[in-house]
This record gives sequence, structure tokens and C-alpha cells, in this order.
Amino acid sequence: MQTLDLRKLLKPYFIAPAAPTFITVPEFNYLMIDGSGDPNTAPEYQTAVQALYSLAYTLKFSIKKSQLVDYPVMALEGLWWAEDMGSFITGKKDTWRWTMMILQPELVTPDTLVNACREVERKKPGLPVSAVRLERFSEGRCAQLMHIGPYADEGPNIAGLHAFIAQNDLQRHGKHHEIYLSDPNRTAPEKMRTILRQPVV
Repeated sequence: MQTLDLRKLLKPYFIAPAAPTFITVPEFNYLMIDGSGDPNTAPEYQTAVQALYSLAYTLKFSIKKSQLVDYPVMALEGLWWAEDMGSFITGKKDTWRWTMMILQPELVTPDTLVNACREVERKKPGLPVSAVRLERFSEGRCAQLMHIGPYADEGPNIAGLHAFIAQNDLQRHGKHHEIYLSDPNRTAPEKMRTILRQPVV
């Protein structure tokens, strides 16, 4: 059995200091699903995340069995945007749009995803697995920082990240990106770690 330690191999892209800094992010392979609405109350969000995790674990165990390669399921990530991007600071979550995603190793292909979708549909009917896609995603140069605390308290750090970008004579480009390093079901809200990332030009 071969172990593919993605957390170790990709560690530079899953750490960040408390103060804003720049990083160049290469292209990665992701499972993705789109939706809209308040992530705290929209049923669509909950089922989308369940579909992602169900597929991610099904793929992991399938590849472990068929290719004798074991790897960890990576952190949940989200791309967020709205017609008024200021809503991320004001907290008007019902206007938000999102793409939730989980990074995948190169071993995951469109064919393996099709097979995993069939298995999840058989075991967990009702999950929107048919809406999940496998996509290459590249951000390039980004500004980022580590937010420690509840998601609801991100506003000042997002504003600080935007100010840092402007102070460096750059502009925001693309969608607001969050990487959820802590499990909210197992971590006290004040200790949760979330990378806040914004592509720049």
C-alpha cells in the first residue's frame, strides 16, 4: 500500500500567518458544486456539502482498493461572491453565491467520479451528486491570512485583507476563497482556523 500524504505535500498552501501576506497558488484538481443562499440556513448548502464529502470518501476508498494508494480527504473549501461584494463585510448572507469544493489527487479522473456518483446514488439517494463536477482550478497570485474564531467574525479580517491588497497597488480578482481547517463539530468557535484568500492582479 502506497501512502500519498497530500497534507504534507501541499502544506505550504494550507497554512497562513495572522497578518496578510502573498502566495502564488498553482492549479489543483477539485470536486466542486455550486449554489446560493445563507450557508447557515439554506438546505441546498447542507446537501451540497454532504454530496461533496460522500463522493470524496467514496473516491478515497475506491482508489485505495483498486490502485493500492491511500490518501487523506482534504479540507472543505469555498468560493464566495455576490453582486455586491460588500455583503461579505456587512453579512447579508442570503445574497451570497458559492462554490464548495474539496481538493483531489491527480488519481481522481472523470471516469472514477462517474463510478463514485453511481455508488453514492445507490447508498444515499437524494444527494445532489449529479451536480458535482471535477474541475481544474488555478488562482495564481493571492493575498491571504489566517482567521481564528467564528465564521461570523470574519468581517474585519476580510476588510483588512482588502486594504492590504489596495495598499500594495493591486486589485481584487476572482472570488473570495475560504479554506476550513477546523471541524466546527469538534472545535470551539473561538479556536476555529480558516484561511481567507483573495486572488489579485
